[in-house]
Amino acid sequence: EKIRIEIISLGLTKSRIASDETIQQLFVEWRLYNFLAEETPLSLPKPTSGQRIHYNYSNVIHVDKANNRARREYLKSILLKPHLRTDSLRFTVVSDPPEDEQDLECEDIGFAYVSLREIFQKQRDIIEQDIDVFDSQDDSAVIGKLKVTVEALHALRSVYEECKDD
Repeated sequence: EKIRIEIISLGLTKSRIASDETIQQLFVEWRLYNFLAEETPLSLPKPTSGQRIHYNYSNVIHVDKANNRARREYLKSILLKPHLRTDSLRFTVVSDPPEDEQDLECEDIGFAYVSLREIFQKQRDIIEQDIDVFDSQDDSAVIGKLKVTVEALHALRSVYEECKDD
C-alpha cells in the first residue's frame, strides 16, 4: 500500500543549462499532485557533459486506506477519469545558488514526468529508467536525463480492486 520513488542520477545534454556558468549546484524535487513535495537532501555539483551526478535518494508515499484516504481517492480519480491531466509525478530539477551568493533564488531549470496511469495501463513499474528532462523555458527542448524508479503498480492495482468493489 505504498508508492516508492527513487531519484538515482542526472545527466545533462549540451544545452543552455550545461553552458550556463551561474548554474553550479542542482537538486531534484518531486511532487505528487497537491499532496506531497519532497526534495533530494543534497544539491550536487552540475555534471559536465557526458557525466552523471548520483543522488541515490529514495522515498515512500503511503497510500493505505486507514491513514491516507485522500491520496487513495486521488489515485482512484487517475484510474477512473482518463481525461484528467494530473496523473503524473512531476520531477523538477532546481538550481541551488552557490554558498557565497545566497541572495540568489533557487531556480527551476527543468521538468520530467512519470505517468501513474501509464504504469497501470502497461502493468509495469518504472525501474531505473532514464526519463527526459525538459527545459523550463522551452518545453520542447530536452536538457538531460533523470534516472528514476517509480514502484506504484501494486498500490494502483489495490486501488483499482477497491474501485470495482464500490
